[in-house]
Amino acid sequence: MGFFSDLSNFFYDAGTVSWDVILTLLNLVERKRRIGNVTPEGYPGYGGHWPEFRPPQETDSRCSCPGLNALANHGIISRTGRGISFVDLDRHVARTYNISSTLSSFVAHYAARMLKRSFRNDTLDLGELDVHNGIEHDASLLRLDAAFEPNQSTKHVPYIEELLAAASSKDKHGNDVVIVKDLSKLLGKRRAVSRAVNKEFTLKTFHRLFGCANASLLLSTMGGRVEDLRSFLLHEQLPEGWESRVRQSHGLTLVNFNKLALKIEFGVREKDWAQVAQQAAEHHDTVPV
Repeated sequence: MGFFSDLSNFFYDAGTVSWDVILTLLNLVERKRRIGNVTPEGYPGYGGHWPEFRPPQETDSRCSCPGLNALANHGIISRTGRGISFVDLDRHVARTYNISSTLSSFVAHYAARMLKRSFRNDTLDLGELDVHNGIEHDASLLRLDAAFEPNQSTKHVPYIEELLAAASSKDKHGNDVVIVKDLSKLLGKRRAVSRAVNKEFTLKTFHRLFGCANASLLLSTMGGRVEDLRSFLLHEQLPEGWESRVRQSHGLTLVNFNKLALKIEFGVREKDWAQVAQQAAEHHDTVPV
């Protein structure tokens, strides 16, 4: 069973990557989606009109991913965050954020494998995604390490505010915008400080890249716009009138997703924060700053 499962996964991955390259090339030659029509007609969010936002209840399940939590908060997936099929998760992520079928499917399949469940037949609760060192990892851009906050759905507001304040650029309309170097800079700080204060700290290469991949989505789908990020990160709410800034006809592909993530990773300079990390370790009581 294990052998055939591994073989099936291999062919799925190979096929997905191959098709993703084709979609990436098609995006280069096909017309972009018109502003105001990025979200498909007939789907929640068409024209920037999102279903009612409701904050989660105490018994609801949420995770460390603001994008998935926002889907639940708007009722695009189960508002309870429970009993969500992997197939539905794949479909709704793709349409809400204009993520390519290959990228959304790849991530949903990875989550199913991580939880040892069937992509086609099983369900998950959002909180189950936060298996430590599965997808969730130390030195997160927006969350405390699991050693300090086991419930990874808990937002660490100082980190979010620091990210919003780090915006060093503006778009053509004069709006404050977070760019690649801002994310690289903060990720370097997170890694240096977490390594210094967290005795249980781990960060494998996979999770370094996954952290950059998560950060890249803030640039691609949100355009790095501080005004939109404030609502999205602090409240896990899709702003009224918002639509994905990804306008390519086939959505954000694995190729371009990883290309941007690598650009962020190559800019990370953990050593630049050595003194800050040392000071954090010296004054550390319960959680890093």
